[in-house]
Amino acid sequence: MLNINIDFNKTVGKIKPMHATNNGPAHKYFPEQRVSNMESFREAGIPYARLHDCIECITYGGAHCGDISAMFPDFDKDPYDPDSYDFRITDEYVKVIIESGAKPFFGLAPTIEHLPKKYEIFPPKDFHKWAVICEHIIRHYNEGWNDGYQFNIEYWEIWNQPDEIESRPQELKVQWLGTKQQFFDFYNEASTHLKGCFPNLKIGGPSIAWDMKWVRDFLAAVKIKPDFFSYHSYASTPEKIIERIKTIQNLLDEADCGETENILDEWNYVRSWFNEDWVYSLRKMKEMKGASFYASTMCLAQYSSADMLMYYSAAPHIMNGMFRMDIMSDCLKGYYPFKMFNELYKLGECIEINENGSPIYSCAAKNGNEAAIMLSNYSENDDASAVEVKINVDNFSSAEGVNVEYYLLNETHDMKLSRVEKFTGDAYSIILDVPLYSTYLIKFSKP
Repeated sequence: MLNINIDFNKTVGKIKPMHATNNGPAHKYFPEQRVSNMESFREAGIPYARLHDCIECITYGGAHCGDISAMFPDFDKDPYDPDSYDFRITDEYVKVIIESGAKPFFGLAPTIEHLPKKYEIFPPKDFHKWAVICEHIIRHYNEGWNDGYQFNIEYWEIWNQPDEIESRPQELKVQWLGTKQQFFDFYNEASTHLKGCFPNLKIGGPSIAWDMKWVRDFLAAVKIKPDFFSYHSYASTPEKIIERIKTIQNLLDEADCGETENILDEWNYVRSWFNEDWVYSLRKMKEMKGASFYASTMCLAQYSSADMLMYYSAAPHIMNGMFRMDIMSDCLKGYYPFKMFNELYKLGECIEINENGSPIYSCAAKNGNEAAIMLSNYSENDDASAVEVKINVDNFSSAEGVNVEYYLLNETHDMKLSRVEKFTGDAYSIILDVPLYSTYLIKFSKP
């Protein structure tokens, strides 16, 4: 039996936004043929939605949404002229995100290009002009410029996955066709200009994919410390995700960027990117294994140095384990861990857990007369066993007792209430049999 000790007097900071996503709801304001997951997005309390790869989704607006080339279609035009911009479709998408309750996390980058011919991932012809274009995009959404809005969007991310292997053939590169030094020069020009225009906003990036040596060189080259550093991690165990988080934090600390936010802005379950393992990964993302991986990773990352996790992706995409690609109003098993974690996020105070990691991953939170524990049994081994767990609870009691509700996610339960108990006394224990890939949300309340 696995013992987990939870003392609700031992707080360790706040519950962080571990349940943010790439992209927002699939929702059209025009009602014809509308298939919407807006309500599900709201119910999960998704805190942030990153605008990236928007053009891959027709519902968002396809090629007319999100990318710089969508909002400023002709780079040779005057960036100070309002007529040079086309905000119409991106405006609607940003409004959809905000209506869902999420905050936009704005990616200033082209969509990834996996095909052999490349279109938008070349270094901009004029780095300063690109920065001025981004300045006016920000002014449109935050200051009302060009019939714009006062959305107060805080996070603005410069580029995505620039850490390409320079010796790689051009047709195999997917996000940056320049050299490493070109990117450093470009980033410095853009960040210096944007931070000068908007000192109170969070300007950062660059959403790197894999090269840690590249990260060290980047942090040594930047003229202004980024407000946040963003990066990706795809793995088959939560521990591998945490390892990447720790590596990035160590590099930030070495570069005297300890105040820079640590944001993992793309993550998902991936055993391998190739052949049968890639197909296996895509299947498991949409099944209970993926759901348990999501729950376990969010729980474990809460106790790491990461400031935010952003799942890739909530868009109609082959890597979406939250919603069906064809009928986005239908929730998959992977949706419910986000909704479960939001119950912890709403409580606010994070509680220390003495035992956390393979095979049982857990997280606890409280707020006054309410508390909750989330836990999941995850293993990369599909033949792993159920685990009997004893949760020993201290310092959450009342003279009238404590009501305890158990919400279960498994093959037959979609975060449904499965058990109700009442405990008296200053300390008590909960016994649970937790089958492989099942997840519990346990809610405590004082009368």
